Amino acid sequence: MDQANGSRSDRYGPQPPPYNPYDDGQIAYTGKTYEVGKGGITVVTPPGSYDNMVHLEGQAAAVGPAPPNYSPGMEDSVFADVDIRRGFIRKVYLTLMIQLLVTVGIICAFLYWDVLKEWTRTNSWFTYAMMPTVMVLLLLLSCCDNIRRRVPLNFITLGVFTIAEGLMLGSLAVFYSAEAVLWAVGATALVSFSLSVFAMQSKWDFTMASGSLWVFAWTLLSFALLCAILRSQFAYIAYACLGTLLFSLYLVFDTQRIVGGKHRKYEVSPEEYVYAALSLYLDIVTLFLLLLQLINLCR
Repeated sequence: MDQANGSRSDRYGPQPPPYNPYDDGQIAYTGKTYEVGKGGITVVTPPGSYDNMVHLEGQAAAVGPAPPNYSPGMEDSVFADVDIRRGFIRKVYLTLMIQLLVTVGIICAFLYWDVLKEWTRTNSWFTYAMMPTVMVLLLLLSCCDNIRRRVPLNFITLGVFTIAEGLMLGSLAVFYSAEAVLWAVGATALVSFSLSVFAMQSKWDFTMASGSLWVFAWTLLSFALLCAILRSQFAYIAYACLGTLLFSLYLVFDTQRIVGGKHRKYEVSPEEYVYAALSLYLDIVTLFLLLLQLINLCR
């Protein structure tokens, strides 16, 4: 039979070895067949390309190259988009500007409205009543996320806080001369603008100095208690100078957290524009009070 019809290997090509299920082989393409190694099956396949074959090079060309400077987790950062960052900064500084204008207007009313000035000087309870009001509103804005993130409740609370802070500052300003208050306002504006520009343009990163600033703040608080005991003018001047330095650093620190420093974990979320404006406002107001005290002591 083999002689009449020819051998099986001549008609169908070389035969594969017997299949062994316990022998794992690897497939190798030789051009006409896919040959399985040690005991697998040989499948005869003519050379050529087929439509259902997967071409990885074509897929890579269709998808295109990977974007440059990509790192895992970049999509999780809300500051990856420049438009979001610019919109956030614009909203924060617009809110801050409105707060400062309202505060300066209230202080000027206390300074130049004689009836209000005399009434405030004779009714000291008004100043003491404003202090706890400001503290309660500050705690609400600082600790309650559902208040400072919900529109329009956040703007209403921030507006009430700004008015209360302005009334407190105005009731304190009546005990100083109008000239000293105006000098303090001008000095605060100059220092705040200079430090904000420095924080945005500087390569120095202050966002990692939160621990040092916190220690500095508690040390200054202890020094304030010492000044209250000593009642020395030189101690008061030293306290005002150190306080001005501390809150100048805090202004740079908070500005870099808003603009975006080198460390993303210290950045303020774009949803926290009320908190960001409040932080800058408190830094500037505290600078004003310290500079007012320093100018009054040095006159």
